[in-house]
Amino acid sequence: MKSRYEDMSSHDIQRIVVAHDLMTSTSLKTMPVHFDPIFTPIFAAIGFTGSITIGTATISTASLLSAIATTAVVTGLQLLLTPKPPTPDDGKAPLTQAIPYRIWIVGRCRVAGAYMLWEAVGSRLFAVQAIAGHRIAAVTKWWLHDDVVTLNTDNTVQGLSDGRYGDSKVWLDCRLGANPESPYPEIVSRLVANDLWTNNHRGDGQASLAMIANNPKAKDVTKRFPYGIPRLSAEVRGAFVWDFRDPAQDPENPATWVFAMNSALIMCWHQCFSEFGHRRDYRKAILPVLDMWKEEADICDEDVPTAAGGTEKRYECCGWDTTEHDPKIATNAILATCDGWICERGDGALLFTVGKFRESRVGTLTDADITGHQVQYDVLFSDEINRLIPKFTYPATDYTTSDTDFFEDTDRQLTSGRVLAQDAEYSWVQQWRQARRLGKREWLRIQQRIRGNLDIRLSGINAIYYRWVRMSTPVRLPRLDTKVIENRKSALALQKGAFNMQFIQHPDEIDAWAPATDEGQVPPVPPVPNAANLNAPTLVSVVAIASNGSVYLRATIVDPDDDNLTPTIRYRIADIGSGTPGGWAEKINSDASPSGGFITLVTDVVPSDQNLEVETAFINGKGTYSEWSATEDVVSTSDPTPPGPVTGATATGGVGQATFNWTAPNSANYAGARLYWNTSNAFATATAVSPPEYGAPSTPDSRIVTGISAGTIYGWVVSLNRSGVEGTPVATGSFTVS
Repeated sequence: MKSRYEDMSSHDIQRIVVAHDLMTSTSLKTMPVHFDPIFTPIFAAIGFTGSITIGTATISTASLLSAIATTAVVTGLQLLLTPKPPTPDDGKAPLTQAIPYRIWIVGRCRVAGAYMLWEAVGSRLFAVQAIAGHRIAAVTKWWLHDDVVTLNTDNTVQGLSDGRYGDSKVWLDCRLGANPESPYPEIVSRLVANDLWTNNHRGDGQASLAMIANNPKAKDVTKRFPYGIPRLSAEVRGAFVWDFRDPAQDPENPATWVFAMNSALIMCWHQCFSEFGHRRDYRKAILPVLDMWKEEADICDEDVPTAAGGTEKRYECCGWDTTEHDPKIATNAILATCDGWICERGDGALLFTVGKFRESRVGTLTDADITGHQVQYDVLFSDEINRLIPKFTYPATDYTTSDTDFFEDTDRQLTSGRVLAQDAEYSWVQQWRQARRLGKREWLRIQQRIRGNLDIRLSGINAIYYRWVRMSTPVRLPRLDTKVIENRKSALALQKGAFNMQFIQHPDEIDAWAPATDEGQVPPVPPVPNAANLNAPTLVSVVAIASNGSVYLRATIVDPDDDNLTPTIRYRIADIGSGTPGGWAEKINSDASPSGGFITLVTDVVPSDQNLEVETAFINGKGTYSEWSATEDVVSTSDPTPPGPVTGATATGGVGQATFNWTAPNSANYAGARLYWNTSNAFATATAVSPPEYGAPSTPDSRIVTGISAGTIYGWVVSLNRSGVEGTPVATGSFTVS
């Protein structure tokens, strides 16, 4: 701001005078507010004209105000009364209705879809089920009723040991939704004469399942089909999404996209690219804040340690919905998978923050920014919650809703005189540990009794666009002064100043996580014997063990206390391209011995630095297999040793950017470096720059980083090995970005 009125334009003078009169008319008698250089001109234009011209379009004041109004949507218990996506059990049986709603899928789900064809001709039943109105990555598992079945090379179902589905009585196939798609020739050849199903029934862009069931002899009906007509469902890998961190992927060319379960990538797809989503223009919604979205995607992909010694991704999202529901319902479900917060800025950009506290995502509110407040320092009895039960979708129980261990406050239960329980719904979460992490974050928020509403002037607009806000309010709200609050929801409220913010005090230790004590117990899997009367193993953990550059897997299962059973383990690469998993590789552990109630299984050498899927089973003395256990994901990290730190790390600021320089360490396992920056000298809350800068040991390197906030900035350079394991951060010192 210029210091002399004679140096200002008449427009700036009028703005300052009006602000000064407004502020000095209150009891605070504070100095005029400092206006934000980005958003203030927009509001100034609104204040002095009836319309504003952008390009060739003239927008009225009222419509522009509506555009600037923000609504931050967050996960948590406030969403309990909102409509929900279909339950996991809804995906087990196909729908039968004249015109079904279209289905869309993200991540890995079990679905049955809706019948497009259900026709009996002669001794055969023909069925085609639409499972997704878009291209999907793969079909990875098949169910007939609740029996997992395996296909022969000719796509007929292998009979179970009790004769169920035997004698090649059931044929299955699928289409992944290409455009144009190919018909099912086995069905066309038998139904074309009746004009029931022809080569024109391709289903372009429509993923589908197909089944032909042959009638067995009368005496074998109860043996082959003991539950009646087979009901088909399948485990599928859903939509391809644009990974904006990969330069090889083109947002305009879906053929370059990949299958992913990353919550941030799925949110981007749902907001901008899904035919069934919000249909925003990615050039306005994502590109202006692309660095923010990259950082959130990287956080979702962070490896979180488990109590067993392995790791899993921080935030994954798997779910399905129909066009019967508003896209906002799926938005809430995706946000719930990552403790997410999303807000639409006045220019249409989407600000997105997942559940990991960082100072770079913290705004500030002062006494001068607040016109009114309503603060609640405890909760009413009707709102009391003293037990929180996280619920998630459990693949180990064939995709049903399951509970994790709950969180509770016994002292509050004694005060209340009873247990006041509440469910935390994470239906699009399939990792029980992830559900526990999300549940703990929500539980810590529940225990924060301070919450309320703030009426905020236009001068506080920047805080509206941050998830977390640090209060500088020694006069108006001294109890919250220097505290951090969480912006739960903000909306335009001109009659109260400009904006109204609903908030809750932010827990200081919300990111604290100790796997040994916080994970709880593995959710139980009820024993469901297969046709051979063998229960599937309970898979407790899978860990990748690196040895001399190679990797093998070590899995732990619960001892079945049956010497007749031999455990076996198998793995496959989760994605060998276009979302398609690789083939299974099995290792029978005939020499495995129980110890302490558990059995440890090992594999041979597995592919290094890959996302692997792992399952276990039992084999009885007759060579018959049990059902395979629930699938566990593991990353086969080949190099767990961090490289040495870089040297000579410096950074020079520029206009909205900085140039980082460093020299790679003399470490044979050095593969590159990741850069970080922050507005405070705190590495723990620094923003990571994606992708890393790859290089060779003992060589100088540099990179220009854009999208950095103006002001005094602190930087760090962190070495990486080929497995992405980080070395010691090296600070660049402070620098100034203009």
